[in-house]
Amino acid sequence: MSQTLAIIKPDAVEAGKAGKILAHLEHAGFTVRALKMTRLSAEQAGAFYEVHRERPFYGELVEFMTSGAVIPMVLEADGAVPRLREVIGATDPAEAAEGTVRRLYAESKGRNAIHASDSDENAAVEIAFFFSRMERPGL
Repeated sequence: MSQTLAIIKPDAVEAGKAGKILAHLEHAGFTVRALKMTRLSAEQAGAFYEVHRERPFYGELVEFMTSGAVIPMVLEADGAVPRLREVIGATDPAEAAEGTVRRLYAESKGRNAIHASDSDENAAVEIAFFFSRMERPGL
């Protein structure tokens, strides 16, 4: 078993889709190991998405991720990182496969409902960003 981080983004939380997304992830075989609702400051969102600082969408991404509540969670499954990326689908919901989280619940490429770690290394860093060791039972 391995772990990854997912974040239900402000668009999906505001639209009341968080429960459906969480149920979708559990139905896909993920076990939730940690979960909380929070609101990111601009400083926190900027630090979390630091890797994208030089990209043209960075400012919009930080603004979006601070626009409302988010729900970060630690998910566990065999091959958690690639499996979650498969389950959530392409960044652009119009290009996402049928039945994926983004195809079902995202509004657009910029308001795409969910974040998922892109590697085991980044998953470890991202999990530690949101959750202390004490908040991660069973680890």
